[in-house]
Amino acid sequence: MQLVILATCNLNQWALDFVGNRDRIIESIRQAKAKGATLRVGPELEVTGYGCLDHFAELDLTDHSWESLAEIISHEDCQDILLDLGAPIRHRNVLYNCRILCYNKQILLIRPKLSLAQDGNYREMRYFTPWKGVRVVEKHTHLPQCIQNLTGQDECPIGDAVISTLDTCFGAETCEEMFTPQSPHISLSLDGVEILTNSSGSHHELRKLDTRIDLIRSATAKCGGIYLYANQRGCDGDRLYYDGCSMIIVNGKIVAQASQFSLKDVEVITAVVDLDEVRSYRQAKSRAMQAREALSYQRIEVNFSLSTRREEFDFRISPSKSFEPLYYKAEDEIMLGPACFLWDFLRRSRQAGFFLPLSGGIDSCATACIVFSMCKLVYDEIQEGNNQALRDLLQIVGEDSSSSWRPQTPEDIARRLFVSAYMGMAKNSSSDTRNRARELAGKIGSYHLNFDIDTVINAILTLFATVTRVMPRYKTDSGSVVQNLAIQNIQARVRMVLSYLFAQLVPSVCFGRTISGSLLVLSSANVDESLRGYFTKYDCSSADINPIGSVSKKDLKRFIIHAAEKWDMPLLIDFVTAPPTAELEPITEDYVQSDEVDMGMSYDELSVFGRLRKVEKLGPYGMFAKLLHLWGDVLSPHEIADKVKRFFWFYSINRHKMTTLTPSVHMEAYSPDDNRFDLRPFLYPPFTAAYKKIEAAVSAMGVAGLRRPVPEEKKDA
Repeated sequence: MQLVILATCNLNQWALDFVGNRDRIIESIRQAKAKGATLRVGPELEVTGYGCLDHFAELDLTDHSWESLAEIISHEDCQDILLDLGAPIRHRNVLYNCRILCYNKQILLIRPKLSLAQDGNYREMRYFTPWKGVRVVEKHTHLPQCIQNLTGQDECPIGDAVISTLDTCFGAETCEEMFTPQSPHISLSLDGVEILTNSSGSHHELRKLDTRIDLIRSATAKCGGIYLYANQRGCDGDRLYYDGCSMIIVNGKIVAQASQFSLKDVEVITAVVDLDEVRSYRQAKSRAMQAREALSYQRIEVNFSLSTRREEFDFRISPSKSFEPLYYKAEDEIMLGPACFLWDFLRRSRQAGFFLPLSGGIDSCATACIVFSMCKLVYDEIQEGNNQALRDLLQIVGEDSSSSWRPQTPEDIARRLFVSAYMGMAKNSSSDTRNRARELAGKIGSYHLNFDIDTVINAILTLFATVTRVMPRYKTDSGSVVQNLAIQNIQARVRMVLSYLFAQLVPSVCFGRTISGSLLVLSSANVDESLRGYFTKYDCSSADINPIGSVSKKDLKRFIIHAAEKWDMPLLIDFVTAPPTAELEPITEDYVQSDEVDMGMSYDELSVFGRLRKVEKLGPYGMFAKLLHLWGDVLSPHEIADKVKRFFWFYSINRHKMTTLTPSVHMEAYSPDDNRFDLRPFLYPPFTAAYKKIEAAVSAMGVAGLRRPVPEEKKDA
């Protein structure tokens, strides 16, 4: 046996936080060494933070990166261990996304990224250039003075090379490269590279982890080898939540897995692995034939051994055992992912807490539950001795470091940083929604406000009537459709104005705080409503952050049912069973406003439309053709055509609302988030050509185009 202890990590890095990022990197190295590791791998662009975006174009950024690197590799705790660090590097005036491989104050190799992520949430080619090619290596000359003074080096190799130690060989691939058809790990393994590292900035998305794990496992299941995967964790300043879940895998089997959701800023995992297992695994003759023909990588020699010498073998140390990966259900992902994001957002924005308009409906209920989940996570971390979490909490709630206050329950935390408010209308709001909001606030511990906004609405309408001599009325009071909609919009927008008023003043007026900082206003519009444009522009969907803005109504219901059971909170079921309503129109004996009636389509249908539009990249006709197969057993082709045309009508006329949509935590693959994830126009022409093609297809079907399919039970009868 030839045993090696290897380390990888989750790091909660923050874009442009060079001091904090440096300290977290050094702490991860310190922990890795304490566990006996001889190689430590960190996340992609860990020195700067992944989400610097257009700041990557600034020369200051690369200067600060080199200064941070110098401080890291010169630190006394960062010696006698091989380091794989991530930072942007300029080479001959071209910016590359690089790994910097170091040992004992020497830069061994700068390894630039070969394949850049360029879709969805990623636009790396806006900032970086892919490296020149596989196995291309040249000299990087004129290293910065801070590095020359430290290492005595004026130059070092840059390119696609590998590191050869006294006992093994390791090479790097970076994030996106693993997802490409010709991943570097294939040719690296054929050239005898036994340890593969992958430094990643991979964001969380519902039900995505299994795809990532399958790719990582397959990298060595076929080729053999040891794979170290490191990932960013937390909110680094943008809409994404990076979910960690670093792993160590040997020959396709997981031997170490870090947490996917956690409030720890630094989490290091290690594994004891046997190099001989890799060599034995690679004995297949067909592999040997391909390896014989493989082109060689330039090897950078380092006088260091990752493993203990065979004569020093310690029988008390055993290789880490393999296990099946831990996967969360989507309900738990919704409970934990946005909660971790909110904690980072709150502590880094230096504000006093959160304010939520709590309507008594399922969306605001889900948002409140996510805040409560955050409080539970913070409480658990403090109980486990996380001093950073305690310091952050004390600062947020206005206590100084000498304060003796400590939360005794998660509800104690909620009372100090979470304000909810039911803003009703006497004619429109039901006692059911009012009571549900009050009961939920009592359960989770939020400081709850309950008031009506009739006087404000009446004042605005009276002002309008004074100016125009026309008093707008609801349609139930014989008003026009336009007047009815205008009054609804007034209510929605007034709630936004009042939210910000209370968010700014409640900390001082109600909590008696003297510190600066207001509450962050939370929105609670789900992804389906945003896709359809079923909200008022600049209403209470306009806020500072939206925890559920990329979650479907269907998944939110599953989350609430799960939370009701997990937290023993049966009142949450009332939110699930209640019919969704905006409560913007008067309630009468024979009329209660319904969201799905107003939208002209169901939430489940919207979820399907969203996936076909974004994920499967279908336009109106393509969507119609696909839905003939998906819905053809319950709807006629004519009905499907009408639904498709109705969706694209509302989608196109409301697309402009996406330009002002509150930033939401990215969770769903069909999020319509404008300018970041979903790059589409906001002014659309009519889809005339597509509609005509759909209508012609239905017409060509004749009577069959109008006929609904007969249910199977009726056929049997």
